[in-house]
Amino acid sequence: MKKILVINPNSSQEMTRAIDMTVQSYSADRFDADTVCLEGAPPFIGCCADQVKAGTFLLKMIQQKEASYDGFIVACHLDPCLDGAKETTRKPVMGIGEVSMRMAPLLGRTFSVVGSSPATTLLKRRLVEKYGLERFMASVRAPGIDWEGSQEEKLIKAAAQAVNEDGAEVIVLGCAGFSGLDRRIEASVGVPVLDGVVCALIAMEGILQYKG
Repeated sequence: MKKILVINPNSSQEMTRAIDMTVQSYSADRFDADTVCLEGAPPFIGCCADQVKAGTFLLKMIQQKEASYDGFIVACHLDPCLDGAKETTRKPVMGIGEVSMRMAPLLGRTFSVVGSSPATTLLKRRLVEKYGLERFMASVRAPGIDWEGSQEEKLIKAAAQAVNEDGAEVIVLGCAGFSGLDRRIEASVGVPVLDGVVCALIAMEGILQYKG
């Protein structure tokens, strides 16, 4: 049975547990998957400096675990140090940002990324440009700083704005910490909503089966 390591490239145990719930629910008995975070990395990755700091720990983790796993998933929507991670091993490495945004045009003509805060909006726009997906992007949205309500309620409001004001036909959840909220947000906004963790697991499982 194939083994996948899902790496949360920050040090948040709470976020790691949320990611792992999705990982274990999706993997079922088709493949083995473990979820880890990076001790010593920033507690949240929200800027370029955080990505640089996390990168050293990420590459070290992949080097240490390379012999034990068939593929690696970087579970942060900003895909920190993803290119370096791909250079570190000949085994497949996928970032949830890249995979989810490349899947989005398969489900609709336009997509919007809904992130965690306005502070990361520019970084997400740059990531869209890096992957050459500008022609599909309707917008990058995030809950307002002064918005009231639960995280889920704020995300639903931001996603609804993307659909109704920006013309998004698909919503991409722009944070691994949002994993598990896709179905409820989708029911509220009426368009497909993509959980990046699930997207990466789907792609990784398919690639590993194809490679045998």
